[in-house]
Amino acid sequence: MKQALIASTSTVYGSGFLEYLYPSLEELFSNTHKILFLPYARPNGLSHSEYTKKAQNSFAKIGKEVIGIHQFKNPKEAVKNAEAIFVGGGNTFVLINTIHEYQLIDVISTAISSGVPYLGTSAGSNICGQNIKTTNDMPIVYPHSFEGLKILPFNINPHYMDPIKGSTHMGETRETRITEFHKFNDFDVLGLREGSFLILQDQKILLQGPYSARLFRKNKRAIEIPSKSDLEQRYKNFSASI
Repeated sequence: MKQALIASTSTVYGSGFLEYLYPSLEELFSNTHKILFLPYARPNGLSHSEYTKKAQNSFAKIGKEVIGIHQFKNPKEAVKNAEAIFVGGGNTFVLINTIHEYQLIDVISTAISSGVPYLGTSAGSNICGQNIKTTNDMPIVYPHSFEGLKILPFNINPHYMDPIKGSTHMGETRETRITEFHKFNDFDVLGLREGSFLILQDQKILLQGPYSARLFRKNKRAIEIPSKSDLEQRYKNFSASI
């Protein structure tokens, strides 16, 4: 049974790294002691070791051990033998480039489909969709491929922000950018607001957290998905096939 937590962010305002997710993480990793961490997204240019240390400090508070994938000679074997997987946030282009460089995309997807618990935050959530084309990040590297893990039938836009009433900012809104995406792509896009996350349990896709999510569909009006909703029915045929 697939088990995944796919979060918009690792940190909400006024809380430490992953702290707001602790209750859900204790459930997700209830049968797991050691978690394989992929620090490839390197937020703020952190080294793999520095980022792994940050994850280790956070998970130690709920009694879990974290080991960075960069400590293994063979990344593929590390994923295949993992009890659980955590892919952290940072730059999505750097993340997906490294994942494809080590040919891990299918290995990670297979692990999740076989029941290995997966946690993704921010960039680590972006890669759970069909591709990463709805990331908010700058393309600071040119990735081998934009293809994602495809464990979700739609794309994710993490850190989704609504237009601010009265704002004088003249740049594009998130909604404008997603509309542009739909001129060339057919996949739905789920805008996850800060503090919101998805729980993937086999065929169920549950929206959790204090806020609704905004679902964008090609050539259709965007709709609000209330918190606690199960998106299974909307994507039932897809879910049954993965």
